[in-house]
Amino acid sequence: WLPVFCSEAVPKWFHYVIRPIAAELESFMPQPFAGEIRGLCEALGVSLGDGVLLNFAYESTAFCTSIIAQDDKGNIYHGRNLDYDFVDILSKITIDVQFIKSGQIAYRGTTFLGYVGLWTGQSPHKFTISGDEREGGSWWENAIAAFLNRNYPVSWLIRDTLSRAEDFQSAVLRLADIPIIAEVYYIVGGVSPKEGMVITRNRRGPADLWPLDPLSGAWFRVETNYDHWTTPPPCDDRRTPAMKALNATGQQNINLNTLFQVLSVKPVLNK
Repeated sequence: WLPVFCSEAVPKWFHYVIRPIAAELESFMPQPFAGEIRGLCEALGVSLGDGVLLNFAYESTAFCTSIIAQDDKGNIYHGRNLDYDFVDILSKITIDVQFIKSGQIAYRGTTFLGYVGLWTGQSPHKFTISGDEREGGSWWENAIAAFLNRNYPVSWLIRDTLSRAEDFQSAVLRLADIPIIAEVYYIVGGVSPKEGMVITRNRRGPADLWPLDPLSGAWFRVETNYDHWTTPPPCDDRRTPAMKALNATGQQNINLNTLFQVLSVKPVLNK
């Protein structure tokens, strides 16, 4: 699947650019990511160049819907659809991963075989994170910027935050401030009332912070792939049906099952 993906999704000229970078992987990428990519390539029997391509090509192909909501008892619910190109391939290699530290689960995530970043993760009893793509440059431009500027890929910052942040507030600060290689939406949920936030990111810092405000009636936030203060295009308006379904459900009825139902309404659940 990986050679097919790389041949279909990656311009031929980029293969020539990536080879010398891949050969000096540890010089360009931070640990533990560089070592994990190298180890995965060896275990899977693929070239290091293809492994690097895989990890950067996924950085900006996620057309997603994320919802953060608070019920009438103050519980926080966080759900997402993870919609990708190449779904026939990716659906077969989607994995849930537990990251263990000192014999305990430090955090969990959902990802793809061979991919070291996370777009979805949970630090138990602390916070949750999902990431949605924000339009801002082609993925290979972002990859080159990453090597030149040493900025984090957006999914690596999710994983790094899950590993390092101690609570919701510190997670929001890290996700808002640390330079990244591409624009993105970070959606963060906590464990206490009002702990919900949509962070709209530029490469160098936050463009907008959009918190839950349940006391004013804003008990949920819906983020797709468009800035919340703009109108989504009619050809891809998942926001309006998601909000309609949430309002029809009601704050008193929101739970894991009803949130799953909202995310299953077409076109929130898209093709």
